[in-house]
Amino acid sequence: MAVHTAYRQILMLGMFFIILISCKDNFKEVQKIGISENEPIGVAENINLKYTDSGKVKAILKSPKMFDYSNRKFAYNEFTEGVNLELFEDGKKSVVVSDYAIIYNKTNIIDLQGNVKITTHSNDTLFAEQLYYDQEKEWLFTNKPVTFRTGSDLINGNGFDSNYKFTNAEVLEITGLITVNE
Repeated sequence: MAVHTAYRQILMLGMFFIILISCKDNFKEVQKIGISENEPIGVAENINLKYTDSGKVKAILKSPKMFDYSNRKFAYNEFTEGVNLELFEDGKKSVVVSDYAIIYNKTNIIDLQGNVKITTHSNDTLFAEQLYYDQEKEWLFTNKPVTFRTGSDLINGNGFDSNYKFTNAEVLEITGLITVNE
């Protein structure tokens, strides 16, 4: 019986030794995993995306580069070199341009930054440093300086609110109004 116990102890000690030898220092590999999670899951270049509905083109998105960070807890897509978006409704075209854009997937908020310009089919034009678009509410807003040209009026202010059709556009904190007679 004592021999059997001795063999058991030797076997256990041998298994412990094998396990100990097989363990490695994986700290550097763990660090690499952390780095890769911070990198985009994909990169798209020279984007020319056409969105259609019922056989009609509804939107055309063009951008030199997009980074896809959908591997993050708070997923987003980043357009570091700007966007040019053409929107079509009832045969009429509106255009959105910015130097930078980021789309937050969970909140459906689009953040446009740098030389933001929206020109509607009726030739109303909004110029802003930064503009947000809530895709669910179809609402545009900012608290940054804007210039809004509508009809013969050129309105400057600090903030803007509107639906996406600009039918109830409002410049907030108006700092200047110029009416141009044509």
